Amino acid sequence: MKRLRCAIYTRKSSEDGLEQEFNSLDAQREACAAYIASQKHEGWVLLPEHYDDGGLSGGSLERPSLQKLLQHIADRRVDQIVVYKIDRLTRSLSDFSKIVDTLDAAEASFVSVTQSFNTASSMGRLTLNMLLSFAQFEREVTAERIRDKIAASKRKGLWMGGQVPLGYRADGRTLKINEAEAKTIRTLYDLYEQHGTVREVKVAAGKLGLRSRQRVTVAGKQTGGVAFDRGHIHHLLTNPIYAGSIRHKLTIHDGQHDAIIDPDRWDRIQEQLQDGAAKGRARKTAKQRSLLCGKLFDESGDRLTPSYTKTRAGVRLRYYVSHRLIKNSGEANKDGWRLPAEELEQKVAQVLRQHIAGPAFVGTIFPTASAEMIRTARAILQSLGAGKPIKPVLDLIDRIELRPGELGVIISAKQLAEAMEFEPKEIAEEALALTASFQLRKRGVETKLVFADDPGDRDHFLIRNIARAQGWYQQIKDGKTISEIAATADTSNQRVQQMIELAFLAPNIVKDVLHGHQPTGLTSNWFRQHGLPTDWQDQRDLLATL
Repeated sequence: MKRLRCAIYTRKSSEDGLEQEFNSLDAQREACAAYIASQKHEGWVLLPEHYDDGGLSGGSLERPSLQKLLQHIADRRVDQIVVYKIDRLTRSLSDFSKIVDTLDAAEASFVSVTQSFNTASSMGRLTLNMLLSFAQFEREVTAERIRDKIAASKRKGLWMGGQVPLGYRADGRTLKINEAEAKTIRTLYDLYEQHGTVREVKVAAGKLGLRSRQRVTVAGKQTGGVAFDRGHIHHLLTNPIYAGSIRHKLTIHDGQHDAIIDPDRWDRIQEQLQDGAAKGRARKTAKQRSLLCGKLFDESGDRLTPSYTKTRAGVRLRYYVSHRLIKNSGEANKDGWRLPAEELEQKVAQVLRQHIAGPAFVGTIFPTASAEMIRTARAILQSLGAGKPIKPVLDLIDRIELRPGELGVIISAKQLAEAMEFEPKEIAEEALALTASFQLRKRGVETKLVFADDPGDRDHFLIRNIARAQGWYQQIKDGKTISEIAATADTSNQRVQQMIELAFLAPNIVKDVLHGHQPTGLTSNWFRQHGLPTDWQDQRDLLATL
């Protein structure tokens, strides 16, 4: 008789009641265990490991215990999943098809103890698909109904809950002014009209001792009560709720609460804020110069021309583009270079700094110089080192040649002599050429250069999130709930659920991230918007496309 290793999976959408000694998850497990015992004559054996997800929705596969179970199935440590009802496993038809694919690949199956079917037969799969279709329909209709109700209520100017804004207190479906806090709001608006920039408002508010509202979380932890930062001040200055309005997505409706700031005055301040932001972008754009203009050439001798695009926010993004790509714009299959300008300038400056900082550089280019002259020249070169502006360094370059896998730099004898306070004729020009090897990394139409001595662009935010996710996953294995973890980390349940899948990254991907060699598009934001396969090879294949 074949031995079937059975794993019980339990889930509950809300956390209500989970603190009880015998809760819904225990009841589900008990029913499944009894069913497995009744099938002992068929060779069914209950595995001791628990796979429980408390307080997590069935609309997503991003559940720690489910991911762990699917991995164990892929590793062929489980032959059959047993659940109380099909919707405990998932409420999404597309997610169910992914689970079935995993089961099929591992020659495993799925059984619901309260519904007479299993995935081992075609009729069972048909019945499951029908039930899941209705479960998904019910979930989506419920969500639409809630969204429509919120939208209709906000059109009427009602307050629909959430964090009560500073200056108000909740009063049913409306807001009442909290006079003590409203004084702070009025002061911030006065300061902006007086100073004209959020930066100066922050400084002035700090001197006045203005503080944010102090809040107490459900877990009893105190937050807030700190000085306002620039982001918080900008949010308060642009929040239409202070003009007596309610925002719903991109639409603003008249609210039923009293305004703290006169609506006409609020509108004037919004125009002032937009004008200030536009001037700031213009100042930033005006400072951007293409420092390698006229110096960059590719392997065919074609010059790389400065170019730029604009984001929706009006920010210029600079590039160096092979001239033939601009000249023959629109033609298909044209080969050439398109490099982010600011990054290329920084990398070239880094390569040149490393070269001229070498102990033998000065003596090589000035073979006839005295010891005193060499010491003076080295001191001048040190003033061009890391942390200093890159323009004086790039001004030393006469020509840069881009070749596959190699960057050639020719230093200008004239510019170097002027910088070193030498005569150009004293310089050994044969020592002015240097090369640096690199690898290409593609991202869409852009090409990124990664140099051999370059430690890589380490994404410290992503590294911290991976470490945090691994810590959270260990806490889950130790028996903590998502809510307990979120409360300890002072974050939301959704945030924990979104980021905990980072704990399941393949080891070599984690190693690449630690060394800054991950794909350019692999960021924390990417993980928020995309699902991650449980199989390590599938992860590598997916990330190879970024």
